[in-house]
Amino acid sequence: MAIEHLSFRTGDDASILTVRRAGERRRTRPKRTYVEPSREVPVFAETQVLVVGGGPAGCAAAVAAARAGADVLLLERYGYLGGLSTGGLVIWIDRMTDWDGRQVIAGFARDILDRLPDDAVAGAAKATWGSKDPGLNAYWRQRLGSFRDTVTWSPVIDPEWLKLESLRMALELKVTPVFHAWFSTPIVSGSAVQGVVFESKEGRHAIYADVVIDATGDGDVFARAQAAFESDIDEKSMHHSVNVAWMWAGVDMNRWIAFRVEHPEEFNALMERGRQALGEVDRPYVSWRNDVALFLGPRLTGYSAINVEDLTAVEVESRRWMVDLLRFYRSCMPGFSDAWILESAPQIGVRHSRRLSGVQPILRSEWQAGVVYPDEVGVSPSLSPTFPSVSVPYGSLVPVSVDGLLAPGRHMASDASSHTFLREIPQCWLTGQAAGAAAALAARAGVVPRAVDIAALQAELLRQGAYLQVPVAAAR
Repeated sequence: MAIEHLSFRTGDDASILTVRRAGERRRTRPKRTYVEPSREVPVFAETQVLVVGGGPAGCAAAVAAARAGADVLLLERYGYLGGLSTGGLVIWIDRMTDWDGRQVIAGFARDILDRLPDDAVAGAAKATWGSKDPGLNAYWRQRLGSFRDTVTWSPVIDPEWLKLESLRMALELKVTPVFHAWFSTPIVSGSAVQGVVFESKEGRHAIYADVVIDATGDGDVFARAQAAFESDIDEKSMHHSVNVAWMWAGVDMNRWIAFRVEHPEEFNALMERGRQALGEVDRPYVSWRNDVALFLGPRLTGYSAINVEDLTAVEVESRRWMVDLLRFYRSCMPGFSDAWILESAPQIGVRHSRRLSGVQPILRSEWQAGVVYPDEVGVSPSLSPTFPSVSVPYGSLVPVSVDGLLAPGRHMASDASSHTFLREIPQCWLTGQAAGAAAALAARAGVVPRAVDIAALQAELLRQGAYLQVPVAAAR
């Protein structure tokens, strides 16, 4: 199988991307088909709000809906909550503060992190958020807490504690989790989603719901419900890459950082030696502990996150690469002589597959111009101090035509450029919380999600601790 390597950087600390030719990997599939016999599917449950997917958006949605008084069932294919922020080892929770240090992604994001033990979170102290101090930024730049010479709230966390506290929070609010249950197909009547069918060790079951929240990350529910979606992104872009992350223990990250900062010529020589030996070299990220290093793995582009053969190839290639890299780091890199494999992610790291065609997609031209939407349900930090914070409209979660469904998370409606930051963990928490609150209000009022009273939704989000730019009077 021929493989083409195309390596290029996207920034000083960005890992090297590796591009593969997808067509050279895939088997030719038979033309035969199989006709499934018709059958009656037993109903597993009926609920007001059904959340499909227990990742960041799904957790936030379930908690918000329950806080708003709804009966909530959460369907998750793995045996834990948190998705990419736990099982995907995306333990760097990116920026939640604006350029003045204000935490604009709050609500669920603040609540869940506040539940973690002090030794399960590593990040800049609140008093330093927004600081432009050169010394502080030099320190936090090496520890994922500084961006564009500004100290940010972007901690790294222990994924096991995030799993545990996500579950505890849901159970305290009487959310019903259903683990090891894989979404199969939506139940659709006319243009409205009324529930889903899922697969488990028990076979196929149906769940009926007043409102379904698609928090699968790949838009599996809305795509199979025939809702329109987009997928226009550069396949060679880091933002379209797929990876498997891993963690090594037995390391000394402070020693490694000191070597990199104090001996840049030696460091660069070692990196070049690695590239000569391996073709490319990933750099480690700090974790919540000095003796644990995080690697997000080779960013493999040209793979589809919704093609089973591509997903398999990424798993195989990533773990092969992990072992080769471990040998190099052990033999060459200060702080890594005793490194050992702590964990490889059980969940593949996907950045992009589908994006909803929504009522009001988030567009770069609009947030650059400082547009604040009247149906704002959250605020995201912008990419640069040049731009104001980004207003997130409720319409970005609502399909253009399909009813009974909301779609928060990385597959929300946006253009490809805006998706590059809207897919991050905090933004998924933000949109998940908005979708959960809206679903609860829709179920209570007996209306479709697009008909939810926006003022009531904004008031509920404020009650739950979210941050909004719209005037408070407009949200009452």
